[in-house]
Amino acid sequence: MNTISGEVNQCRNRPAHLDPDFKLTSPIKELLLAGLLGVAALSLVAAPADKPEHPESPTLANLRPVPFTDVKIADAFWLPRQETNRLASIPVSFNNLEKFGNLEALRLAAQRATNGSRGPVYRDSDVYKALEAASYSLAIHPDPMLDRQVDEIIATLAAAQLPDGYLNSYFIIKEPAKRWTNLRDKHELYCAGHLIEAAVANFQATGKTNFLYVATKLADHIDSVFGPAPKRLGYPGHPEIELALVKLWRVTGERRYFELARFFIEQRGQHYFATEHDTPPEKYDGTYWLDDVPICDQDKIKGHAVRAAYLMSGATDVARETRDPALLAMLDRVWRNTTERNMYLTGGIGPSARNEGFTVDYDLPNLTAYQETCATIALAQWSQRLAMLYGEAKYADVVERGLYNGMLAGVSQDGTRFFYVNPLESAGEHHRKEWFGTACCPPNVARTLASLGGYAYATSENALYVNLFIQGSATAKVAGATVKLNVTTDYPWDGVVILKPELAKPASFALRLRVPGWCDAATVTVKINGKDLPNFVLDSGYLVMNREWRTGDAVELNLPMPVQRIAANPNVGADRGLLALQRGPIVYCVEQCDQAEPLATLALPVDAELQAERDANLFGGVMVLKGFGQVSATPDWQQRLYQPVTATKRVPVKAIPYYAWDNRAPGAMRVWLPTTPPAPAAGGLEARAKVALSFVSGNCQPGGINDGIVGKQSSDQPAAACHWWPHKGTDEWAQYTWAKPVTVSGAKVFWFDDTGRGECRLPASWRIEFLDGKEWKPVAAKREYPVAKDKWCEVNFAPVKTTALRLEVKLQQGWAAGVHEWQVTEADMD
Repeated sequence: MNTISGEVNQCRNRPAHLDPDFKLTSPIKELLLAGLLGVAALSLVAAPADKPEHPESPTLANLRPVPFTDVKIADAFWLPRQETNRLASIPVSFNNLEKFGNLEALRLAAQRATNGSRGPVYRDSDVYKALEAASYSLAIHPDPMLDRQVDEIIATLAAAQLPDGYLNSYFIIKEPAKRWTNLRDKHELYCAGHLIEAAVANFQATGKTNFLYVATKLADHIDSVFGPAPKRLGYPGHPEIELALVKLWRVTGERRYFELARFFIEQRGQHYFATEHDTPPEKYDGTYWLDDVPICDQDKIKGHAVRAAYLMSGATDVARETRDPALLAMLDRVWRNTTERNMYLTGGIGPSARNEGFTVDYDLPNLTAYQETCATIALAQWSQRLAMLYGEAKYADVVERGLYNGMLAGVSQDGTRFFYVNPLESAGEHHRKEWFGTACCPPNVARTLASLGGYAYATSENALYVNLFIQGSATAKVAGATVKLNVTTDYPWDGVVILKPELAKPASFALRLRVPGWCDAATVTVKINGKDLPNFVLDSGYLVMNREWRTGDAVELNLPMPVQRIAANPNVGADRGLLALQRGPIVYCVEQCDQAEPLATLALPVDAELQAERDANLFGGVMVLKGFGQVSATPDWQQRLYQPVTATKRVPVKAIPYYAWDNRAPGAMRVWLPTTPPAPAAGGLEARAKVALSFVSGNCQPGGINDGIVGKQSSDQPAAACHWWPHKGTDEWAQYTWAKPVTVSGAKVFWFDDTGRGECRLPASWRIEFLDGKEWKPVAAKREYPVAKDKWCEVNFAPVKTTALRLEVKLQQGWAAGVHEWQVTEADMD
């Protein structure tokens, strides 16, 4: 059994989009922007890196990621997903961006319209992520129709861009006089960052400069506004532009872009948002935006999860160049706090829906886990940057964990439906959706899948690093030699990896193979040209083979993959007494459709034998885990009396990869399982009732009203949200119906209120009615009906015998309402 810190076993305490590691000189930039130089020539004019500003800083590896364009993926795991991404997810993204008005808003901006646009203030960013995904896809699979579609959108962007370089459809159309007046909330810099990332990706993929010209014009405008005096102070409420500006600097050689990124990073924590919004200093809390203390004083991960990880990614990019000891030290302690105390087993972060982010260390609930798909990707991007910075395998471990689990769960097997929120447990109400009003996650998954090869390899002056084991090949320059490394493997289902270098002539360099944190290094074996290498060197989590290599050499790495039971750190209260299953990099879950017994009754004893078995007919061929678990054999009457469980029966259990859940019949799911059958859950009359609501929207789960789960506060996000949104100011009801008459004498309600992130508030009033024959009548309440947050609102009434009760609710004018739980009291008939 493995024990873990936070939720994830890091063993070595380990748990990006990748840019080419070259910078173009300014004269080249001028030719580039004039459209006179192609991508082939650009690779010949790399400028030397600037000298570090802090030579006394720790030695950094500063690895160079092998660009995704130099990596060929040819396996049975990732290649089909890239094809699904290309043929389904990317087209679905563009179709939905048209349907939801994002693309139309840009066309309206190009026409200088003043009304008619739809969508949130950050709507442009989702277009840019989709363009980035499409650009990556074009690089590895040319597609004339997609190329033409991308160019048409770029032309719209160029037409929408104002003469001074400003580009944001919301402000161009709706509020042209309010540009840059609300950096905290209006996402202008965030949108600009995603545009820049997309433009760099498009240039890398196609060699075209049309999009890069738009990006540099926008970046030049932003640089003319923000910076040291006499320019103005400011930084984004949602970080993103920092890392994007570093990318732009690397492909253009324009140092101003790096300095602007550095300015945004180093100025953060000056409480600019308090000034911007006239908030008195004593009342200002900048935690959500990581604006509470100067950047180098941050001591832990906090605030909004995606914003925090994007900020740390940008700070890592800046630290790579400056080698600022204080910034490097901050990144180290915050990353450790993130991965050791705040990361889920699946590589995700951000447990709370309330702030889409963090609460306190070790708060990692399963049923209500938020774990936004974008947050998993953001942590992987940040960890990838640290892997390149330090050359330590623990960072690549976190990248792998996120990619194979949390990120991949974000999209359905057919590529057309998506998760925004990723719980580790579901009662059966949580499902992927076709799209979202805030649609950051679908194109984020798409761009990650399309650029996946860029996470796999890296080089130093004399070493080739293998960070992900993917069948295919990579071509890189190492120690002055061009090396093509051919890889054969069935990873992640099998730990045997065969690597064969191809070289024009023999060359000496180190081949460094990551030994994953999930793997016991003592069990790893390696052969070179068929001969065992018994005393191999392990350095920073890498198996190192430093020798002269030639075509015909072959390395066989064997990473044993036993089924592992993972135990959480005891500080993780949600997982005490529970175990999870993992094999290789894959985290498993149990899904109701594979079990003969209700999931809530199932246990997996510590000594239960589990076997990995290939199921060729499931999800294109996956490794499932099979064995036997236990359920209570206690009679139903004992369960109702809450007697101890003294008898169990053996039942078959089947686990599937977590990323694949919710692709078949809807039902419950769990990652963490008890080792003994759980005691029967207490439940009142409501647990046996059939639920109905006066109105059910697409994101309402009526079953949440009687699932027995109550938040600590009204603002807690329920796993199954029961509400009447978007109805506002109306009269609504929830109804319990029983198969046989029941006698009840009381009811209590715990109201849901998502102030600060949604439109549900306490109701104006409520009451209970019962069905008398065919007529609904009010009960004779013994007191006024209370309405309050964060507590049960209870009322007793004269006993009634009925087959149905109604919770009648009057919504506040302009607001919806929701219910965490509605319980009823059975009358004492003595």
